[in-house]
Amino acid sequence: MSLREVAADRLSRLIAWARSAALVGRTGERPAPLLEVAGLLLVIFLFSRLHAAAGKDVAAATANALALQSIERALHLDIALRANQWLTEHPALIQPAVYYYRLYYLAIIGVLAWVFVRHADAYIKVRRTLVAMVVLVLPVFWALPMSPPRFALPGVVDIIAEHDILGGHASREVENGQNLYSAMPSMHVGWSLWCAYAVWCALRASHPRSALLPWIFPLGMAAVVLITGNHYALDIAGSAVLLAVSIAVASVWGHLAERRRAGD
Repeated sequence: MSLREVAADRLSRLIAWARSAALVGRTGERPAPLLEVAGLLLVIFLFSRLHAAAGKDVAAATANALALQSIERALHLDIALRANQWLTEHPALIQPAVYYYRLYYLAIIGVLAWVFVRHADAYIKVRRTLVAMVVLVLPVFWALPMSPPRFALPGVVDIIAEHDILGGHASREVENGQNLYSAMPSMHVGWSLWCAYAVWCALRASHPRSALLPWIFPLGMAAVVLITGNHYALDIAGSAVLLAVSIAVASVWGHLAERRRAGD
């Protein structure tokens, strides 16, 4: 066999191995990368379309927001206006808050990729939790449209619209395909909580102390959504409930999957 034939044979084997790893994955470890990416993109696409279509009733969203404000006042949790005023009094913190609010998607992608590559044993569980959050939150958005404080609470400054790093006024535009009336629960906090949970799952066995540090991220996000006028305190509580229920659903999902594999 000539040198060229040997090289061609090795290249074909390498391509076959890469294709197998990308499309099939490894038994007992992480799923196939290309299939996983395709599935997640489909979930993101469906979530975006269904989310954009939900909660278009402005009157209902405003009424729900006023009711929520009343509940917060009764519970002494009506801090959204004071938090927003605090930020306007500290202008040096406005731009960092806007960056924190806008760029959290990078954290989600980074955590998902990191767990997939470095902690395959935890990946399926955290991915199931992510999908469960998507499925569970959509009915809430449809059934309970909610105007954020920047729309429904007099005196609140729309910080993101005033200082948006994306170069527009997206938070003020209703006709741009976005759902602006889905404040309950806060998915900025929800996805941030998921990030912390995913890293905690990956590290809690080997690095229990380091596994606690990621929870700082959702705490920071909770502060940011309050001071920028995007959410109420109870929206944040709703995000924590969403994560807890999604973890339970993912656990049941995992048990059912194991039982089905055992039956096969």
